Amino acid sequence: MARDYYEILGVSRDADKEELKRAYRRLARKYHPDVNKDDGAEEQFKEISRAYEVLSEPDLRGRYDRFGEAGIGGAAGVPDVGDMGGFADIFESFFGAFSGGAAQTTTRRRGGPTRGEDLRLDLKLEFREAVFGGEKEIRISHLETCNVCSGSGAKPGTRPRTCSTCSGSGQVRRAQRTPFGSFTQVSVCPTCNGTGQMIEDKCDVCNGMGQKQETKKLKITIPSGVDNGNRLRVSGEGDAGQRGGPPGDLYVYLFVNEDSEFHRDGINILSEVKISYLQAILGCRFEINTVDGLAELTIPPGTQPNTVLILENRGVPRLGNPVSRGDHLITVLIDIPARITPEERELLEKLAKLRGDRIGKGGIEGFFGKVFGT
Repeated sequence: MARDYYEILGVSRDADKEELKRAYRRLARKYHPDVNKDDGAEEQFKEISRAYEVLSEPDLRGRYDRFGEAGIGGAAGVPDVGDMGGFADIFESFFGAFSGGAAQTTTRRRGGPTRGEDLRLDLKLEFREAVFGGEKEIRISHLETCNVCSGSGAKPGTRPRTCSTCSGSGQVRRAQRTPFGSFTQVSVCPTCNGTGQMIEDKCDVCNGMGQKQETKKLKITIPSGVDNGNRLRVSGEGDAGQRGGPPGDLYVYLFVNEDSEFHRDGINILSEVKISYLQAILGCRFEINTVDGLAELTIPPGTQPNTVLILENRGVPRLGNPVSRGDHLITVLIDIPARITPEERELLEKLAKLRGDRIGKGGIEGFFGKVFGT
């Protein structure tokens, strides 16, 4: 599991830009491979650089705070030891110009495997699909390793050669002496675009890229009980890695469509049922819709407006524990007619007299109000 970027730099989540820079400088001095030759120092240095690269950019930091690493995807790359870009000025002030040994390290790394980028897919689900889960077919477009050149980018039978401009480092350096000391400007090699290699005979299928965009179908399993904003990770279905590197992952973000009849409150399902005033007074039984199908609901005699009745274990399965389910909560609405027939009025007036209710200016509607407390 990836470590938290704030934890890596040893700062709080509300640290400002200056705190981040100070923490980064302190750790970079300690773990830079030119200074620290201990096992694991280089990997720790890469972690520190990655964390600072993300947290020092407000847009990336905001996405990381909301979604974690999936939110930044390939927006930021892990800087290699020699691939500092904007970080070069910091390290030049620590160590002066980079040594030849550092350049050799860069050459080896640039020719090595690179992990593919992670991808994001937003997927809409119907209400019942989110409740019960199941298998879902999706289509994704991602980079796959070219099967003709096996990712080298060169025509079969040929090989890439080392770039003569940068000697395979992928970078060019320009030293500049000033009254304050020697500074080295590092930039991407314009000849090989930072790859460290030149392809003279490009593969006809991928045009020398070593990868090609492909659309494929995937079947993924949606767990029961998922909700808006839940995220699924599909390992190895991101973009293909370069030079034999592992592929990235696919992150599927779930969004649930609203249902015309049911609403959700955590693992409980909410709905409403409308009954007549006579059904409320006398009580009744009838079938109502649930996510499992029809179920019998008992309305007790004398049920009041907005009473909530509960069907246990008819709600949403608990995510990660589908045996445990919520309840279905039904709010009872009572339909009081605005108009009644003369026969109904006569019967209701007799009922009012039996109850001893006085029917005054409000007429029989006042009787309804007294019966139902409205």
